[in-house]
Amino acid sequence: MFTKILIANRGEIAARVIRTCKRMGIQTVAIYSEADADSPHVKMADESYLAGGNQVQESYLNMDRIFEMIHESGAEAVHPGYGLMSENPDFAKRCQEEGIVFIGPSPDVIARMGSKIEARKTMKEAGVPVVPGIQYPLEDGDEAARVASEIGYPVMLKASSGGGGIGMQLAHNDEEVKKAFEGNQKRAQTFFGDGAMYVEKSIPNPRHIEIQVLADQAGETVYLWERECSIQRRHQKVVEEAPSPFLDEATRERMGMAAVKAAKSIGYCNAGTIEFLVDEDKNFYFLEMNTRLQVEHPVTEEITGIDLVEEQIRIASGEALRLEQSEIKREGHAIEVRIYAEDPKTFFPSPGQITQLDYPEGEHIRHELAVHSESKVTPFYDPMIAKLIVTGQDRNEGIERLGDVLENYKVEGIKTNIPMLRKVIQHPAFQEGKTTTDFVEKYLQGEHAKS
Repeated sequence: MFTKILIANRGEIAARVIRTCKRMGIQTVAIYSEADADSPHVKMADESYLAGGNQVQESYLNMDRIFEMIHESGAEAVHPGYGLMSENPDFAKRCQEEGIVFIGPSPDVIARMGSKIEARKTMKEAGVPVVPGIQYPLEDGDEAARVASEIGYPVMLKASSGGGGIGMQLAHNDEEVKKAFEGNQKRAQTFFGDGAMYVEKSIPNPRHIEIQVLADQAGETVYLWERECSIQRRHQKVVEEAPSPFLDEATRERMGMAAVKAAKSIGYCNAGTIEFLVDEDKNFYFLEMNTRLQVEHPVTEEITGIDLVEEQIRIASGEALRLEQSEIKREGHAIEVRIYAEDPKTFFPSPGQITQLDYPEGEHIRHELAVHSESKVTPFYDPMIAKLIVTGQDRNEGIERLGDVLENYKVEGIKTNIPMLRKVIQHPAFQEGKTTTDFVEKYLQGEHAKS
């Protein structure tokens, strides 16, 4: 087992990894930018190092500086968290070359799954259902229109690299797909350094449901049930829950086995997530694979009792999986909401000084915080300031408890999306489990325009 791990990340995920390491008796090393010098994760770690300036390129994405800190601290392994370096195959490869354990899959697997086109092709060959579409990059808008017409509108035009909805657009006709192609290709090139675009069929009223997998170095692989992440804003997840209120046991098992097949087909090792779109008839289609820990992983931990970060660390150290599939049980219901520093009317980021931070605590409440009561939210990073996870014996109890917590959650000095989250969980469609990916646009957009 490792004696010291460097966390190449920031905010709530860095703090979350540090907590598990402390429980396991592993020393931790935090890195931070000038803007994050007072962040909770810096104070929690056994050691901390200044990575650089406020911009991520100067600090959290400064690969040379990160490796300087790894060697200076004597860390044997690196946990990348999510975002930043977590799905960078060059970073994982350099870890290998410099004798540092990367707590995640191999560089080759990261690269293969980082290309959505390559991932689609791989999964189709493995017999995992994929959304109808193409497995090659489009040359131009004219080809996009021709292919889209053959597939049948509406279609989704997508960037092969990256995520977060960047480079993604719905098109209903030739004119829309041609217009979308040039702009989205440029955005993908700017954000990801890869302008490759492809087209796939748009699934009407889909659900976004993902399966958590764990795989050890010997290839033993299990799934830890599902998370429903359908409530999204601009393709960014806002509310996640486990289990899904939509799936029946037979579909749940088929999706789990498909996820295991997907992971085994690429020789996957460590924690990963297979994301699916599920249609109204419970047909499911591979969407993408995230080769890292997910933001929403706590809901899986809450219903299974399994610490995913601990399992990641044990697998990376060479240990075999400690559980067989039949031993992985689920109990109760867990819901996570992401609390952002943003204007609830416009959804624009709302940086500033937090003047008060008060939140309820209790047996069924879990907080993952990136800030404290005197933190300054800067404009340099993602505006998520916290995750709130609430559990119940069943979904109704979970919703009721979450509502109570949100009513008493106080963040002053900045604007947050808490008013929107309250509206989501109070809406009859959410309470009835009608959580399709167009939920916000369908049920809340008009309310926000009036508020």
